[in-house]
Amino acid sequence: MITQKENYLMLLRGEQPEFVPSYGFGMMGDEPVANVMIEVSATSAFRETGGGKDPWGVNFVGNAETGGALIPEPNNYILDDITKWRDVIKAPSLEGIDWEKQVNDALKRSRVDRSQSAVAFNMHYGFFQNLMGFMGFEEGLCAMFEEPEEVKALFEYLCDWYCEIAEHVMPILKPDVFTLMDDTAAWANPFISPEMYHELVMPYHKRQAAFGRDNGLPITMHNCGKCECFLDDFFEIGVTAWDPAQTCNDLAAIKAKYGNKLVLMGAWDGRGRLLEPDVTEEELRQSVRDAMDKYAVGGGFAWFGSFLGSVDDQHVAWKNAILEDEVLHYGRDFYRTH
Repeated sequence: MITQKENYLMLLRGEQPEFVPSYGFGMMGDEPVANVMIEVSATSAFRETGGGKDPWGVNFVGNAETGGALIPEPNNYILDDITKWRDVIKAPSLEGIDWEKQVNDALKRSRVDRSQSAVAFNMHYGFFQNLMGFMGFEEGLCAMFEEPEEVKALFEYLCDWYCEIAEHVMPILKPDVFTLMDDTAAWANPFISPEMYHELVMPYHKRQAAFGRDNGLPITMHNCGKCECFLDDFFEIGVTAWDPAQTCNDLAAIKAKYGNKLVLMGAWDGRGRLLEPDVTEEELRQSVRDAMDKYAVGGGFAWFGSFLGSVDDQHVAWKNAILEDEVLHYGRDFYRTH
Protein backbone atom coordinates (compact mmCIF):
# COMPACT_ATOMS: atom_id res chain seq x y z
CA MET A 1 0.00 0.00 0.00
CA ILE A 2 1.24 3.50 -0.76
CA THR A 3 2.11 5.91 2.03
CA GLN A 4 -0.15 8.59 3.45
CA LYS A 5 2.12 11.14 1.79
CA GLU A 6 1.90 9.61 -1.69
CA ASN A 7 -1.84 9.14 -1.34
CA TYR A 8 -2.37 12.74 -0.20
CA LEU A 9 -0.32 14.20 -3.03
CA MET A 10 -2.38 12.15 -5.51
CA LEU A 11 -5.46 13.82 -4.05
CA LEU A 12 -3.98 17.32 -4.37
CA ARG A 13 -3.15 16.61 -8.03
CA GLY A 14 -6.86 16.02 -8.66
CA GLU A 15 -6.58 12.24 -8.83
CA GLN A 16 -8.69 9.71 -6.94
CA PRO A 17 -6.45 8.46 -4.13
CA GLU A 18 -6.17 4.83 -3.13
CA PHE A 19 -7.77 5.52 0.25
CA VAL A 20 -9.33 8.52 1.99
CA PRO A 21 -6.48 10.69 3.28
CA SER A 22 -6.39 11.77 6.91
CA TYR A 23 -5.38 15.42 6.87
CA GLY A 24 -4.09 17.34 9.86
CA PHE A 25 -1.56 19.86 11.09
CA GLY A 26 0.51 17.24 12.92
CA MET A 27 0.66 13.63 14.01
CA MET A 28 -2.51 11.66 14.89
CA GLY A 29 -1.59 9.13 17.55
CA ASP A 30 0.93 6.65 16.18
CA GLU A 31 -0.52 6.74 12.67
CA PRO A 32 1.20 9.15 10.26
CA VAL A 33 -1.13 11.77 8.86
CA ALA A 34 -1.02 12.96 5.31
CA ASN A 35 0.31 16.41 6.11
CA VAL A 36 2.52 18.01 8.76
CA MET A 37 2.60 21.80 8.86
CA ILE A 38 5.94 23.50 9.46
CA GLU A 39 6.40 27.02 10.82
CA VAL A 40 9.78 28.51 11.74
CA SER A 41 10.49 30.24 15.03
CA ALA A 42 10.94 33.61 13.34
CA THR A 43 7.16 33.73 12.86
CA SER A 44 5.79 31.33 15.45
CA ALA A 45 7.98 31.21 18.57
CA PHE A 46 4.93 32.20 20.63
CA ARG A 47 3.19 29.00 19.55
CA GLU A 48 6.13 26.87 20.66
CA THR A 49 5.98 28.34 24.18
CA GLY A 50 2.21 28.02 24.54
CA GLY A 51 1.58 31.75 24.35
CA GLY A 52 3.26 35.11 24.57
CA LYS A 53 3.93 37.85 22.07
CA ASP A 54 3.96 37.25 18.34
CA PRO A 55 6.56 39.01 16.12
CA TRP A 56 4.43 42.18 16.05
CA GLY A 57 3.83 42.42 19.80
CA VAL A 58 0.34 40.91 20.05
CA ASN A 59 0.05 38.81 23.21
CA PHE A 60 -1.47 35.36 22.66
CA VAL A 61 -3.12 33.38 25.43
CA GLY A 62 -4.71 29.95 25.73
CA ASN A 63 -6.32 27.80 28.38
CA ALA A 64 -6.75 24.17 29.32
CA GLU A 65 -10.43 24.13 28.36
CA THR A 66 -9.58 24.75 24.69
CA GLY A 67 -6.71 22.29 24.62
CA GLY A 68 -4.20 25.14 24.66
CA ALA A 69 -5.49 26.81 21.47
CA LEU A 70 -4.19 30.40 21.32
CA ILE A 71 -5.99 33.68 20.62
CA PRO A 72 -4.94 37.34 20.92
CA GLU A 73 -5.45 38.39 24.53
CA PRO A 74 -8.91 40.03 24.73
CA ASN A 75 -9.03 43.78 25.32
CA ASN A 76 -5.27 44.14 25.08
CA TYR A 77 -4.85 45.55 21.58
CA ILE A 78 -1.73 47.33 20.35
CA LEU A 79 -3.23 49.60 17.66
CA ASP A 80 -6.21 51.93 18.06
CA ASP A 81 -5.82 54.11 14.94
CA ILE A 82 -5.07 52.50 11.59
CA THR A 83 -3.53 55.73 10.30
CA LYS A 84 -0.87 55.42 13.03
CA TRP A 85 0.16 51.85 12.21
CA ARG A 86 3.65 52.93 11.07
CA ASP A 87 4.37 54.15 14.60
CA VAL A 88 3.32 50.86 16.19
CA ILE A 89 3.90 47.94 13.81
CA LYS A 90 7.63 47.32 13.40
CA ALA A 91 8.98 44.36 11.45
CA PRO A 92 11.59 42.46 13.45
CA SER A 93 15.06 42.40 11.94
CA LEU A 94 15.94 39.23 10.03
CA GLU A 95 19.65 40.00 10.00
CA GLY A 96 21.95 37.25 11.18
CA ILE A 97 19.27 34.53 11.44
CA ASP A 98 20.57 31.00 10.87
CA TRP A 99 17.87 29.78 8.50
CA GLU A 100 19.27 26.26 8.28
CA LYS A 101 18.87 25.97 12.04
CA GLN A 102 15.39 27.50 11.94
CA VAL A 103 14.26 24.87 9.44
CA ASN A 104 16.00 21.93 11.08
CA ASP A 105 14.65 22.85 14.51
CA ALA A 106 11.12 23.14 13.10
CA LEU A 107 11.37 19.70 11.47
CA LYS A 108 12.68 18.22 14.71
CA ARG A 109 9.83 19.70 16.75
CA SER A 110 7.28 18.32 14.30
CA ARG A 111 8.63 14.74 14.56
CA VAL A 112 7.74 14.34 10.89
CA ASP A 113 8.90 11.34 8.89
CA ARG A 114 9.18 12.84 5.43
CA SER A 115 8.95 9.44 3.81
CA GLN A 116 5.47 9.00 5.30
CA SER A 117 3.94 12.49 5.57
CA ALA A 118 3.97 15.51 3.29
CA VAL A 119 5.52 18.68 4.70
CA ALA A 120 3.57 21.91 4.24
CA PHE A 121 5.18 25.30 4.82
CA ASN A 122 3.00 27.89 6.51
CA MET A 123 4.11 31.52 6.73
CA HIS A 124 1.61 32.91 9.26
CA TYR A 125 -2.01 32.89 10.39
CA GLY A 126 -3.33 35.51 7.96
CA PHE A 127 -3.49 39.20 7.09
CA PHE A 128 -7.11 39.64 8.16
CA GLN A 129 -6.35 37.88 11.44
CA ASN A 130 -3.22 39.99 11.92
CA LEU A 131 -5.31 43.14 11.68
CA MET A 132 -7.97 41.83 14.07
CA GLY A 133 -5.21 40.84 16.47
CA PHE A 134 -3.73 44.35 16.29
CA MET A 135 -7.01 46.24 16.72
CA GLY A 136 -9.81 43.88 17.76
CA PHE A 137 -12.79 43.16 15.53
CA GLU A 138 -14.71 46.38 16.12
CA GLU A 139 -11.85 48.74 15.27
CA GLY A 140 -10.30 46.40 12.72
CA LEU A 141 -13.48 46.07 10.66
CA CYS A 142 -14.09 49.82 10.87
CA ALA A 143 -10.54 50.39 9.60
CA MET A 144 -11.18 48.16 6.57
CA PHE A 145 -14.34 50.12 5.75
CA GLU A 146 -13.13 53.66 6.55
CA GLU A 147 -9.41 53.55 5.66
CA PRO A 148 -8.89 50.86 3.02
CA GLU A 149 -5.71 52.46 1.63
CA GLU A 150 -4.09 52.40 5.08
CA VAL A 151 -5.10 48.77 5.52
CA LYS A 152 -3.55 47.89 2.16
CA ALA A 153 -0.35 49.73 3.07
CA LEU A 154 -0.16 47.78 6.34
CA PHE A 155 -0.79 44.46 4.59
CA GLU A 156 1.89 45.28 2.02
CA TYR A 157 4.36 45.93 4.84
CA LEU A 158 3.47 42.65 6.57
CA CYS A 159 3.62 40.75 3.30
CA ASP A 160 7.10 42.08 2.47
CA TRP A 161 8.40 40.71 5.78
CA TYR A 162 6.70 37.34 5.47
CA CYS A 163 7.86 36.93 1.88
CA GLU A 164 11.46 37.70 2.84
CA ILE A 165 11.25 34.83 5.33
CA ALA A 166 9.80 32.52 2.67
CA GLU A 167 12.66 33.39 0.30
CA HIS A 168 15.09 32.06 2.91
CA VAL A 169 13.06 29.05 4.07
CA MET A 170 11.72 27.58 0.85
CA PRO A 171 15.07 26.51 -0.70
CA ILE A 172 16.12 24.84 2.56
CA LEU A 173 12.85 23.20 3.57
CA LYS A 174 11.82 22.17 0.05
CA PRO A 175 8.22 21.56 1.16
CA ASP A 176 5.75 19.29 -0.59
CA VAL A 177 2.82 21.67 -0.10
CA PHE A 178 2.43 25.42 0.40
CA THR A 179 -0.17 26.56 2.95
CA LEU A 180 -2.16 29.77 3.33
CA MET A 181 -4.28 30.66 6.35
CA ASP A 182 -6.80 33.39 7.17
CA ASP A 183 -10.13 33.07 8.98
CA THR A 184 -12.28 35.65 7.22
CA ALA A 185 -15.62 34.08 8.21
CA ALA A 186 -17.69 32.95 11.17
CA TRP A 187 -20.16 30.05 11.23
CA ALA A 188 -23.18 31.98 9.95
CA ASN A 189 -21.60 34.61 7.68
CA PRO A 190 -18.27 35.99 6.44
CA PHE A 191 -16.80 38.88 8.41
CA ILE A 192 -16.24 40.90 5.22
CA SER A 193 -17.84 41.07 1.78
CA PRO A 194 -16.40 39.24 -1.23
CA GLU A 195 -15.61 42.65 -2.74
CA MET A 196 -13.67 43.73 0.35
CA TYR A 197 -11.75 40.45 0.39
CA HIS A 198 -10.94 40.79 -3.31
CA GLU A 199 -9.66 44.34 -2.92
CA LEU A 200 -7.96 44.35 0.47
CA VAL A 201 -6.83 40.80 1.27
CA MET A 202 -6.59 38.70 -1.87
CA PRO A 203 -3.63 40.60 -3.41
CA TYR A 204 -1.43 39.59 -0.46
CA HIS A 205 -2.64 36.01 -0.41
CA LYS A 206 -1.82 35.98 -4.11
CA ARG A 207 1.73 37.26 -3.49
CA GLN A 208 2.32 34.52 -0.96
CA ALA A 209 0.70 31.84 -3.11
CA ALA A 210 3.30 32.63 -5.78
CA PHE A 211 5.83 30.71 -3.69
CA GLY A 212 3.70 27.63 -4.23
CA ARG A 213 2.83 28.31 -7.86
CA ASP A 214 6.41 29.15 -8.87
CA ASN A 215 7.67 25.93 -7.30
CA GLY A 216 4.96 23.73 -8.78
CA LEU A 217 3.49 22.94 -5.35
CA PRO A 218 -0.14 22.31 -4.46
CA ILE A 219 -1.56 25.14 -2.34
CA THR A 220 -3.94 24.66 0.56
CA MET A 221 -6.06 27.31 2.29
CA HIS A 222 -7.21 27.19 5.90
CA ASN A 223 -10.33 29.31 6.30
CA CYS A 224 -12.99 28.50 8.87
CA GLY A 225 -16.68 29.30 8.76
CA LYS A 226 -19.02 30.24 5.94
CA CYS A 227 -16.40 31.39 3.46
CA GLU A 228 -17.81 29.87 0.26
CA CYS A 229 -18.21 33.36 -1.22
CA PHE A 230 -14.40 33.63 -1.38
CA LEU A 231 -13.74 30.30 -3.10
CA ASP A 232 -13.54 31.68 -6.64
CA ASP A 233 -10.76 34.03 -5.51
CA PHE A 234 -8.97 31.22 -3.68
CA PHE A 235 -9.17 29.08 -6.80
CA GLU A 236 -7.89 31.94 -8.95
CA ILE A 237 -4.68 32.30 -6.92
CA GLY A 238 -3.98 28.58 -7.19
CA VAL A 239 -5.56 27.01 -4.10
CA THR A 240 -6.18 23.31 -4.69
CA ALA A 241 -7.51 22.27 -1.27
CA TRP A 242 -9.51 23.99 1.46
CA ASP A 243 -9.82 23.15 5.13
CA PRO A 244 -11.83 22.75 7.30
CA ALA A 245 -14.61 23.06 4.67
CA GLN A 246 -17.25 23.37 7.37
CA THR A 247 -20.79 22.15 6.92
CA CYS A 248 -22.28 25.65 7.18
CA ASN A 249 -21.24 25.99 3.52
CA ASP A 250 -23.14 24.41 0.61
CA LEU A 251 -20.57 21.67 0.21
CA ALA A 252 -22.61 19.62 -2.24
CA ALA A 253 -22.83 22.59 -4.61
CA ILE A 254 -19.14 23.36 -4.15
CA LYS A 255 -18.15 19.79 -4.97
CA ALA A 256 -20.43 19.82 -8.01
CA LYS A 257 -18.85 23.08 -9.23
CA TYR A 258 -15.16 22.35 -8.67
CA GLY A 259 -15.04 18.56 -8.68
CA ASN A 260 -11.59 17.29 -7.77
CA LYS A 261 -9.94 20.60 -8.63
CA LEU A 262 -10.71 21.90 -5.13
CA VAL A 263 -10.33 19.29 -2.42
CA LEU A 264 -12.71 19.49 0.55
CA MET A 265 -10.66 18.74 3.65
CA GLY A 266 -13.20 18.42 6.42
CA ALA A 267 -16.93 18.43 5.57
CA TRP A 268 -17.62 17.22 9.13
CA ASP A 269 -18.43 19.17 12.27
CA GLY A 270 -18.82 17.98 15.84
CA ARG A 271 -22.24 19.54 16.41
CA GLY A 272 -25.72 18.66 17.61
CA ARG A 273 -26.18 15.10 18.77
CA LEU A 274 -22.43 14.44 18.59
CA LEU A 275 -21.90 16.86 21.49
CA GLU A 276 -24.39 15.19 23.82
CA PRO A 277 -22.82 13.41 26.82
CA ASP A 278 -24.63 10.16 25.99
CA VAL A 279 -23.56 10.03 22.32
CA THR A 280 -22.84 6.44 21.36
CA GLU A 281 -19.84 4.91 19.67
CA GLU A 282 -22.02 3.87 16.74
CA GLU A 283 -23.27 7.44 16.25
CA LEU A 284 -19.72 8.72 16.18
CA ARG A 285 -18.65 6.08 13.66
CA GLN A 286 -21.70 6.73 11.50
CA SER A 287 -20.86 10.45 11.36
CA VAL A 288 -17.52 9.53 9.75
CA ARG A 289 -19.18 7.19 7.26
CA ASP A 290 -21.82 9.78 6.39
CA ALA A 291 -19.20 12.43 5.57
CA MET A 292 -17.15 10.06 3.42
CA ASP A 293 -20.19 8.59 1.66
CA LYS A 294 -21.39 12.08 0.75
CA TYR A 295 -18.15 13.79 -0.27
CA ALA A 296 -15.37 11.27 -0.90
CA VAL A 297 -16.84 9.41 -3.90
CA GLY A 298 -14.49 9.87 -6.86
CA GLY A 299 -11.88 11.72 -4.79
CA GLY A 300 -11.69 15.39 -3.88
CA PHE A 301 -12.03 14.75 -0.14
CA ALA A 302 -9.77 14.35 2.88
CA TRP A 303 -10.87 13.71 6.45
CA PHE A 304 -10.21 16.61 8.79
CA GLY A 305 -12.11 16.78 12.06
CA SER A 306 -11.97 16.21 15.79
CA PHE A 307 -13.54 17.26 19.06
CA LEU A 308 -11.84 20.08 20.94
CA GLY A 309 -11.62 20.30 24.70
CA SER A 310 -9.36 20.16 27.69
CA VAL A 311 -6.30 18.00 27.19
CA ASP A 312 -7.26 15.94 30.26
CA ASP A 313 -10.93 15.47 29.28
CA GLN A 314 -11.24 11.72 28.94
CA HIS A 315 -14.63 11.88 27.21
CA VAL A 316 -13.16 14.08 24.45
CA ALA A 317 -10.22 11.69 24.14
CA TRP A 318 -12.62 8.72 23.88
CA LYS A 319 -14.62 10.37 21.12
CA ASN A 320 -11.52 11.33 19.15
CA ALA A 321 -10.10 7.82 19.43
CA ILE A 322 -13.30 6.44 17.91
CA LEU A 323 -13.20 8.98 15.08
CA GLU A 324 -9.56 8.18 14.32
CA ASP A 325 -10.24 4.44 14.28
CA GLU A 326 -13.24 4.77 11.97
CA VAL A 327 -11.41 7.13 9.63
CA LEU A 328 -8.54 4.69 9.38
CA HIS A 329 -10.59 1.56 8.78
CA TYR A 330 -13.55 2.88 6.78
CA GLY A 331 -11.32 5.21 4.79
CA ARG A 332 -8.81 2.49 3.93
CA ASP A 333 -11.41 0.40 2.13
CA PHE A 334 -13.59 3.22 0.82
CA TYR A 335 -12.50 3.20 -2.82
CA ARG A 336 -12.74 -0.57 -3.01
CA THR A 337 -16.42 -0.45 -2.11
CA HIS A 338 -17.66 2.85 -3.57
